[in-house]
Amino acid sequence: MSTSSTSRISFLKGHGTENDFVIVPDPDNALALPAPVVARICDRRAGIGADGVLHVVRSAAHPEARDMAAEAEWFMDYRNADGSIAEMCGNGVRVFAHYLQREGLVEQGGLAVATRGGIKQVHIAKDGDITVSMGRALLPEESATVAVGERSWPSRNVNMGNPHAVAFVDDLAHAGDLLSAPPVSPAAVYPEGVNVEFVVDRGPRHVAMRVHERGSGETRSCGTGACAVAVATARRDGTDPAVTGLPATYRVDLPGGTLTITEHPDGSVDMTGAAVIVAEGTIDPAWLETATG
Repeated sequence: MSTSSTSRISFLKGHGTENDFVIVPDPDNALALPAPVVARICDRRAGIGADGVLHVVRSAAHPEARDMAAEAEWFMDYRNADGSIAEMCGNGVRVFAHYLQREGLVEQGGLAVATRGGIKQVHIAKDGDITVSMGRALLPEESATVAVGERSWPSRNVNMGNPHAVAFVDDLAHAGDLLSAPPVSPAAVYPEGVNVEFVVDRGPRHVAMRVHERGSGETRSCGTGACAVAVATARRDGTDPAVTGLPATYRVDLPGGTLTITEHPDGSVDMTGAAVIVAEGTIDPAWLETATG
């Protein structure tokens, strides 16, 4: 597989609550996308610009997804903006599903999408909103302290297929500029890095957040992060559905928009929000080659 070709490479640009992605359709997994190439594509000045790349591949054509092909035809091969590989991206799944519907590859209603975080069940509604069944949150007992400058906070360790440290703060400005990853200690709690969420209350069942995504920096939205925040908030508020027997629904405001997160008594977490495709075009492979030259 290679990015070298005389043919231009098709792409689309989309976002979910302003968490933006370059979509690279590649059903047969014919394109190599090494980290420098992905980083070049995501560069906001020298490239197209994005928080990550959604590499669209048939599950049967990708070695990491072949064992999921019987249940999910399509695999979301997700890459962070720095080119690193990630297990999951909640906003990315919504944009991925919207792309598949837009191209006539799937229909309105239910859809299974393979990811490195497992198979995600998606529902595309008539009004365009997309609900993703994000699976169950894991709540490891180990926790870490999050620091920004002189301030520090305890955090809740939540895993949504990828790791999160959720810190409740008095003011979102206390998160600082989030240009670099906030230190967490002990770092051994998150050996592969962590997404860090800073959360404030806005009202009953209503919170707002900012997030530093590992490998991408601060983003306008993070779907798995919003889920982690809702789960952590439910535990703080005493509304754990496993205890109350009732679903817990939270409105989570992000810089790029609002997501609705519902945790059910069986532990499953649903995320609902919009997805938008804003443009499509072609990538010049000769330009891409300069990324690895």
